[in-house]
Amino acid sequence: MPYIKKDDRPPIDELLAPLISHLKGLPTEQQDGALNYAVTRILKELYEPKYFNYNRAMGVLSSIQAEWYRRDVGPYEDRKIAENGDV
Repeated sequence: MPYIKKDDRPPIDELLAPLISHLKGLPTEQQDGALNYAVTRILKELYEPKYFNYNRAMGVLSSIQAEWYRRDVGPYEDRKIAENGDV
């Protein structure tokens, strides 16, 4: 994951805080669609429609998925295996 400098995070976190709060306040069955909409809007605003940019965006999305799994999902699964035993 291309971590950004700690000094660069606060302005982004400040902008994200109201969005995150809004998403958390939605009914669970609406959260995924709203998050998808927000991410899609960001991508459409950030990347001009060209193959090069679509390729960049797909790479970012793939990296997000891989990093989310590596840092959050995998350790969660490992804890559950330790708690409940493996399949």
